[in-house]
Amino acid sequence: MTRSLEYGETWVYESLLGTIPGVRVSSRTAIGIQFLGFEAAIVAVAAVDDLWGAVVPGTVAVVVATVGSWLMLRFSRSVRELPTPTAYRRLLFGSSIDVVLGVLAFVALVTYLFVVDPRGGNADASLLTELFGAEPPALAVGLALLVLWDVVYRIGTCWWASVVGLWRAITYGFGPEPTRAYQRIDALNVGFAAVQLLLVPLVAGDTVLLVAVVGHVVAVLIVATLSIVGQGRRKTSRTGPVDHR
Repeated sequence: MTRSLEYGETWVYESLLGTIPGVRVSSRTAIGIQFLGFEAAIVAVAAVDDLWGAVVPGTVAVVVATVGSWLMLRFSRSVRELPTPTAYRRLLFGSSIDVVLGVLAFVALVTYLFVVDPRGGNADASLLTELFGAEPPALAVGLALLVLWDVVYRIGTCWWASVVGLWRAITYGFGPEPTRAYQRIDALNVGFAAVQLLLVPLVAGDTVLLVAVVGHVVAVLIVATLSIVGQGRRKTSRTGPVDHR
């Protein structure tokens, strides 16, 4: 049975709707609103500014963020259904490192898009110019940054979940069933990262962004694999978590 949630047991994303007075919607509804809201905004901005060429890239980014939201919720609920050590749970959910990593990645991305990429040679060939023209409309750029934040935050969360998963595998041992469940959770995190490969066609012409996206996915795959193998080696005959430090 799923335990009642306490402070520090949810992703920041999960906590947002709960902080709005009078707003209580299911996870499925929230994810649907996320997708439809962003997609409607993209189409509306494209119609106003005649930027139909940016609709497909924007939609792909929204799909990545939306699927990421669903996988985040599935990941967190699966963790909470297991005999989870308090230290692991607090480190995973309560530290807010997922947000910190997202902010750092977003700052790096914005710096690259607005400073590094335009100076890389031909400013007319920069990614922003290709999407929005030589004089990008402010509304379109603002919406693009909002969608990008949604994507980058989930990338940061995916990376943090993989790192904390490896720490868990090194530190704690579990019985056979919980061990297999944690290994499935680590595999789910690989799927979480793999969804972000949908971005590859959008950045295929930009070596820096391509390496960043593919490198992130490969890094998560390596760390999650180490976690899966390590958790299997820590398997015990006991039902509760055992600290092996």
